[in-house]
Amino acid sequence: MEALHNVSRRNFLLTGGAVVVSFASGAVQPRWTRAQGSNAAAYFGKSPDPNEVDSFLAIHANGSVTLYTSRVDVGTGLRIAISQMAAEELGVPVDRVSVVEGDTSLTPDHGGTGGSTGIPIGATRVRQAAATAREALLRLGAEQFKRPATELTIVDGVVQPITGGSGVSVASLIGGKRLDLKINAKASLKDPALYTVVGKPIFRPDLPGKATGRNVFMQDLVVPGMLHGRVIRPAAIGAKLISVDESSIRHIPDVRVIRMENFLGVVSSDEWAAVRAARELKAMWSEWQGLPGSDELERYTRESAVDHDETLVNKGDATAALPAAAKQLSALYSWPFQSHASLGPSCAVADVRDDGTTIWTSTQGIYGLRGNLAKIFGMPPQNLRIIFVDGSGSYGGNGNDDAAADAFLLSRSVKRPVRVQWMRNDEHGWDPKGPSQYLALRGGLDAEGRIVSWETQMWLPKNLPGNRALLGVDGAGISQDHGQGAGLMTLNGDPPYASSNTRVTIHYLANSTLRISNLRAPGKIANVFAVESFTDEMAAAMGADPVEFRLGALTDPRAIEVLKRAAEMIGWQARPSPNLRAAQGNLLLGRGVAYMRYKQNENYVALAMEVAVERASGKIEVRRITCAHDCGLVVNPDGLRNQVEGCILQTLSRALHEEVTFDRSRVTSLDWSSYPILRFPEVAAVEVSLINRPELPPVGAGEAATAPVAAALANAIYDATGVRLRTVPFTPARLESALAKS
Repeated sequence: MEALHNVSRRNFLLTGGAVVVSFASGAVQPRWTRAQGSNAAAYFGKSPDPNEVDSFLAIHANGSVTLYTSRVDVGTGLRIAISQMAAEELGVPVDRVSVVEGDTSLTPDHGGTGGSTGIPIGATRVRQAAATAREALLRLGAEQFKRPATELTIVDGVVQPITGGSGVSVASLIGGKRLDLKINAKASLKDPALYTVVGKPIFRPDLPGKATGRNVFMQDLVVPGMLHGRVIRPAAIGAKLISVDESSIRHIPDVRVIRMENFLGVVSSDEWAAVRAARELKAMWSEWQGLPGSDELERYTRESAVDHDETLVNKGDATAALPAAAKQLSALYSWPFQSHASLGPSCAVADVRDDGTTIWTSTQGIYGLRGNLAKIFGMPPQNLRIIFVDGSGSYGGNGNDDAAADAFLLSRSVKRPVRVQWMRNDEHGWDPKGPSQYLALRGGLDAEGRIVSWETQMWLPKNLPGNRALLGVDGAGISQDHGQGAGLMTLNGDPPYASSNTRVTIHYLANSTLRISNLRAPGKIANVFAVESFTDEMAAAMGADPVEFRLGALTDPRAIEVLKRAAEMIGWQARPSPNLRAAQGNLLLGRGVAYMRYKQNENYVALAMEVAVERASGKIEVRRITCAHDCGLVVNPDGLRNQVEGCILQTLSRALHEEVTFDRSRVTSLDWSSYPILRFPEVAAVEVSLINRPELPPVGAGEAATAPVAAALANAIYDATGVRLRTVPFTPARLESALAKS
C-alpha cells in the first residue's frame, strides 16, 4: 500500500489540487488527503470567501484552470457542465479545466447539492466568477497591447485582437498569481450566439473510470492506519440497550467493542472481523412498538393529529363552485414511504485528532455537515474538514451523514482513523425515507369541459427547524437538533391548466411515522402523480382525448410545445380513454400522457408512454416512453439527455416496485427481495427530445423529468384496462386485484 505523502503548494497548484488516486492490493487511497491538516486552505494560500474570484478559480502558470465549488457531482454530470460554462467565459479549452469539489478547506461555501440547483445557482456563480476574471484578463491585455479592451477577445487561452493577429496567453498575464477581485455580479456574460463550448455534447471525463471499475468511490477509500467499524442497531427503532456480552465474540481476534449509552459498535483492523463481530455480538435490547405498521399507514395518516393547516393556493371559491359543475369528480391518491435504495451502502471515514479532524464522505452538503457535527461535538468548524468522495447514487439524504457521525464516534474512541460502511440491512432499514403522501382531490367541469372547480388536500409531515437527528449521536446520548423536513413538498399540487376556482390546502401532521429526508423530486413526484391522474380522469369523464383536453386548457407556448412534441414522438392518435379493444394475444395495450412545469416556474416536461398489461397476472410491461424537455439553456445535451433518461427510469422503478414496509417495531423491507427495484429486462425504450433555449437562463434537470412518470404510467394502464390505479407502487398483485374487482 502506497503511503500518504505531502505535496508542496507549488505542485498542488500545478495539478489543480485534484485528488490523485493509486491502486494497490485492491484498495485505493488518496496521495494527498490531510495536506496540512484541516487548515489546508491557509497552507495553500487559498481563500474560501464566496465573494472572491480567487475562491472559485485559479489560472496556473501552464495555462490550465482549476475551478473550486462546494457543489458536488452525484452522477449528474455537474463537473463537465461547470467546466463548460467557465471555459466559455474564460475563453480557454475545456480540456484544460479541472474541478475541485466538496472540500471545506479548499472550496467556497455556495450551497449544497440538491433541488436541481447545481446549474442554476451553483454553476452560474462559478460562471460569474469566470466572467469577472475574463474582464480582468482583457484589461491586462489592453495594457500590454495599448488598445481598448473592447477591441480584444480571448480564444484558446490567448488574449488577442478581435480582428486577428498575435496575442498573449492568459498564463503569461496572470498564471500562478491571484486576481484579488470581488465577483462582479454585473460582469457581462458571453453572447450565446458566440458559444463554442456551451451547448456541445462534450464527453464526461469520469465515465471511463466508472465504466471500467477504476473510479474511486467512497466505499473504496483507504487511509493509512485505518480501522474498520460496524455499528449494531437494535431490532426495534426505539429500543434501548440493556446489556452487552463481550465474551460472545472472544473467538474473533483483534476486535474492540465500543459502547456509549445506546450506541454500540465494533472496530478491527480486519473488515471481515468487524462484520463477524457485529453479527455475533450478543446484546440485549428493550422492546418497542411505536409504529402503526405499513398495512395501516393510510388510515393512520388520515386520522393522525394535524399540527396546522396552510392554504397554499386560493383562487376564486372552489368549494362554492363545485355544486354547479356539470361533472363532479373526487379521488384519493397515495404514495408510500420509499428508500433511497443506494446500491452501495452508506460509508464514511473519520480521522479524529487533537489538532483537527478530517471526514471523507459522500454527503451532498459538506458545509451543512461540518456545521452540524461541529455543533454536536463542540468544536470550532475550522478544525473540522469535510472532503467529498464519489458515492453510490442517492439523490437526497440517505445514510451518508449518519455514517459520518458513526465514524466520528468510533474514531474519537479509538484515536485512529475509522471507516464505517453500513450493511445492506442497515441501508434499507435505517436510511431516512422519502415520506409517504396522501392527496384528496375533487373538481368540477362545465358542459364544455372547462375546469370550474379544483380542490387539492395534502397530508404531509410538518417541517421542524434544525438539522435532521443523526442515529449514532442519538444513541450515544449526545444533545443535537431534531429537525424534520424533506424539501419543498407542497409544490405542483395545483393544476397547470386553466381553472377558474382553485384551492390547495396542506394538512401538516404533528409527527412522521419514520425518519424522513429529501428523496429525488420530494413531494412534487406524488403531487404531479395525483394532479395528472385526476386531469386524465376529467378528460375521460368528458369523453375527450387526454392530449386535446390538456391542450385546450393551456396557453403557455412552451407548455404546448412539449406536450405536442411528446405526443407526436409516440405517434399519438386522438381518441378518448380507455381503449379496451386494443389487445395483443393475452396482453392489453394502452398509452398515457402527463405534463407539468416543475415547481410551476422551472422546467417544462411532457411524457407519453406505451404499456402492455398481462390480464391474468396483472404484470405491467412498459414498452416505450417519449419525453419532451425544456429547461432553458442546454449546457451539455448529452449529459442532459442522460440525466432525463435516468430520472425516468428511476421513477419507473419507484412507480412499479418500491415501497418501504414495516411492522409495529421496525422496517421489514431490508433487502432487494423485500424492496425490489427496476431490473434490466424491464427497461423501456426511452426517447428524449431536448428543446434548447440559449437566450434563457438554465434551470436544473436533476429532478424535473421524474415528476410526470407515475401519472403517465397510471394513465396508460387505465387506457389499457379501464382500471384506475391511485396507489403507488403498481404491483402485479395490486393491478390483478383491481382487475378482478372490475
